[in-house]
Amino acid sequence: MQLAIFDFPLLVAGFRSIIDAELDMEVTGTAGTLESITESLAQAPADVVIAECQPLSAPGSSAFEAIERVRAAAPGARIIALECRSGSGSEQFSMALKAGADGFLTREAEPSDLVAALRSVSRGQTYVSPSIVTRMVNTYVLRSPDAPAEDAYATLSEREREVLLLAAVGHTNREIAKVFHLSEQTVHNYRANIMEKLGFHDRTELLKFAIRRGIISVADL
Repeated sequence: MQLAIFDFPLLVAGFRSIIDAELDMEVTGTAGTLESITESLAQAPADVVIAECQPLSAPGSSAFEAIERVRAAAPGARIIALECRSGSGSEQFSMALKAGADGFLTREAEPSDLVAALRSVSRGQTYVSPSIVTRMVNTYVLRSPDAPAEDAYATLSEREREVLLLAAVGHTNREIAKVFHLSEQTVHNYRANIMEKLGFHDRTELLKFAIRRGIISVADL
C-alpha cells in the first residue's frame, strides 16, 4: 500500500510501523507532496492508498485534490482518507466519500482503527472511523434532547439513533456492524426496532425522516 501524507514525516513513520507489523501488509511507497502522488503510484502500484485530505487553505489546491489524484492515477486502488488539520471532521467525511474515498480515518484514530480500516476497504467495504460517527451523532442526533414525549424519535435509544444515522445514508448492516463492532444480527435487530418505533417500512421513508428531522442534511448524501 501507499502512504500519501504531507508535511508530517513522523506520522508517515508511525503509519509505516503499524502496517509493517502486520504479516500480510507492507508499505510499497510514500508521497510527501501532492505533486508526487502520480509518480509514486507509477513506480510502486498499491492495492490501498492512505491519502491525507488537502485542507481548504492549501495554496493552489481544492479540498480533497489528493483523493482525486489517486483515483485518476490508480482507478483500481482502494483509498482511505485521513482527516486534514482544518475544517469539520463530519464535513470532511462526507466530502471525502464524494471525492472517491472508500474509508475515512480521523487524526485521533488508534493503531487498531488503522488496521481495521485497511482490512475493511481491502474486502470492498466502506470504513467509517467510530469517532466520526460519534461526532455526527453529537452534532445531529443529540442536539434536540428536549423532544416532546409523543415524538416517536424520543423513544429511540442512543445506539438506535447511531444506527439510524448510518442506515439513512445507505450503509448496509455489515458496514454498520463493522463500525460499532457488533454482529450483523444485532444491527438487523436495531434496524427492525427503529422501523417499528417510527412506523416506517423502507429506507426511503427513513431517509426522508432523517432529513426532515435535521439528523442529516442533503449535503451529507
